Amino acid sequence: MTEKTRKALWGDPNKPLNIGDIKIPCYVLDDGTRVLSGRGMQSALALGQSHGALLKRFIDNSAVKPFINDKLAMELSSPIKFIRPGRGGKVAVGYEATLLVDLCEAVLKAKDNGALHGANQISIAKQCEILTRGLARVGIIALVDEVTGYVEIRDRELLQALLDKWIRDEWAKWTKQFPDDFYKELFRLRNIPYPPQSVKRPQYIGHWTNNIVYSRLNPGVLKKLKEKNPAVSPGQRKHRHHQFLTEDLGIPELQNHLSNVIFLMKSCQTWTDFMRRLNRASTKYGDTIPLDFEMEEEN
Repeated sequence: MTEKTRKALWGDPNKPLNIGDIKIPCYVLDDGTRVLSGRGMQSALALGQSHGALLKRFIDNSAVKPFINDKLAMELSSPIKFIRPGRGGKVAVGYEATLLVDLCEAVLKAKDNGALHGANQISIAKQCEILTRGLARVGIIALVDEVTGYVEIRDRELLQALLDKWIRDEWAKWTKQFPDDFYKELFRLRNIPYPPQSVKRPQYIGHWTNNIVYSRLNPGVLKKLKEKNPAVSPGQRKHRHHQFLTEDLGIPELQNHLSNVIFLMKSCQTWTDFMRRLNRASTKYGDTIPLDFEMEEEN
């Protein structure tokens, strides 16, 4: 299965995270991961901005390396590749935001143990102290948001902003989005004869499609689609869900997910095996108990 390209839906390099005089471009990816740009992290630590090489060299430095645990070292050596907003598909490199805190703590621990020497290493330690104090201030704001309940409003606004990028207000003219192979493999895995002569699919196909596809696209997408495209009678909707997906994000993500699903289907011999692999590769968003999927037609 091909790896899903991660995309940043929020963030602007001209509006960085400001910690004192330190500025770090930051982004939120389509799965909610908060990332800091690689160059921004290097600059924040007074390492320069040379394509990640300086950060790796610093991590491998014998004075600091003993204070960096294996988990942190592994995550720092595997930066996240993602597409920045408005960058024409250009891939950027960043790190999960909390790694900056962990790295600063490791540097300061090295300093406290007298392991750092030379003006350059001492300068980096001073930067870590500035970052740690600044991030503590940001943390107290987050705590106040949580205690007062404002975090729920903030998260709802964030989710709504995401859904606005995924789902259009009005339905679009129908165009074929689900390849025939999707249904051929679906019928094969369910041990049901495939009816190629009929465009109309049995109503229970909608149940499987919601489970396999729409509930795994992004948080809140399936719920919002059901609001936009309510059932007009048991098992029937006026439009197809995909007619409400946006051309710039919703449809491309649907096509990418379908391609991965079909690839996975073809590698499985049984429905049970397919669902086990699918749940491991692409879990349902916001699903803590089995969802009560409606029986409807989808294609």
